[in-house]
Amino acid sequence: MSDTSPAHDGAGQGRDPFVDWVRQATPYIHAHRGRTFVVAFGGEAVADARFPDLVHDIALLHGLGIRLVLVHGARPQIEARLQGQGAELRYVNGLRVTDAKALACVKEAAGVVRVEIEALLSLGLANSPMAGVRIPVVSGNFVTARPLGVIDGVDHAHTGAVRRVDHRTLRAVLEQGAVALMPPLGYSPTGEVFNLSAADVARSAAVALGADKLIFMIESATRADAPGLPPNLLAREVDALLTEQAGIPDEIATCLRAGAEACRDGIRRVHLVGRRGDGALLRELFTRDGSGTLVSAEPYEDLRPARIDDVTGILELLRPLEQRGVLVRRSRERLETEIDRFHITERDGLVTACAALYPYPKDDMAELACLAVHPDYRGDRRGDRLLDHIERLVRAQGIGRLFVLTTQTAHWFQERGFQPAGLATLPMEKRILYNFQRNSKVFIKTL
Repeated sequence: MSDTSPAHDGAGQGRDPFVDWVRQATPYIHAHRGRTFVVAFGGEAVADARFPDLVHDIALLHGLGIRLVLVHGARPQIEARLQGQGAELRYVNGLRVTDAKALACVKEAAGVVRVEIEALLSLGLANSPMAGVRIPVVSGNFVTARPLGVIDGVDHAHTGAVRRVDHRTLRAVLEQGAVALMPPLGYSPTGEVFNLSAADVARSAAVALGADKLIFMIESATRADAPGLPPNLLAREVDALLTEQAGIPDEIATCLRAGAEACRDGIRRVHLVGRRGDGALLRELFTRDGSGTLVSAEPYEDLRPARIDDVTGILELLRPLEQRGVLVRRSRERLETEIDRFHITERDGLVTACAALYPYPKDDMAELACLAVHPDYRGDRRGDRLLDHIERLVRAQGIGRLFVLTTQTAHWFQERGFQPAGLATLPMEKRILYNFQRNSKVFIKTL
């Protein structure tokens, strides 16, 4: 096993990068077809000269059969209108206060933004990514809202929170092949209009629809603007991160909280994507490692016992190391018969690491074999996590010592507590099978 050894020597020479990318994206294209995604973006994105590029990417998603709900903000547009009237949107303890003058600006700005988005999605000019495309867009009173009311003595007036989302009407819109467009507005049964948080609208819509993904296109560049933000987060880790990590921008913190809450309400994956990166949305959805931060209810990378349908992935992982003499060659037939000995980490269908465990209980020993990490995923302690997992399994079986045979990775194991040992220390069954031509070194760790 080696966390630094290259694999697939010579692979990819003379290959067309575009063709390779399409092939790598194909599993995601199939997986996403017919799924429902809620995509939220701010008014800053709409005001950006590059907004048509994002719309083109959204149109591509629609063309690939993805059902889309778009939730837009309008903060800069609202603030520009308020400034024109010599007023500003007031905040108290981070919450907006929307008086009558501000509400008029909110309604006007939301209407203008909606029209701009509809116009771009209707664009069908030749020699453009939207050539021959016209996407039906439906907006409406999908959100019933309630007033925030008086908090700490402050009346927040026309600022509201989502009370419920009309998921039946939204589903009917999506089933007709249209894109649903939701502004940051909500309505009460008495006819009042409320200024809402776009993040609140997006989260509520995703939960009401049981969406497959909730995606926040944010102004910050996620990990670049928040160095302590990992590429993958569990929902239960969000609160601790926001408490312990200083300097996370308010926008990212808001989306993280909304995403964690969405996960707790049944949404499997929430994505935070820096919208300024060209094609960031496509990279997030159609590449294995994405471009942003993923918040999920369950671990994105699963460590589990191997199954028979993992054989091909394990073989692809082991072959380069076998060719270089790091590991003993195993046939597909042998691997199939021993698959219950293997444990793997899997990332979106890719086997990123594997290890095998062979117990010798009569000798109070077990063998660790075939510990390998995919070359694209080294340096992130996957090997250590697998080793820890194997050691826990050995202890659970009441076995006290773990041994390994290696030709090229002795230092890696020594750094993790394995000690050199002689061939005579191995179980007799293993000694009989020892390959003197390979001359592997023996290391043992007492657990």
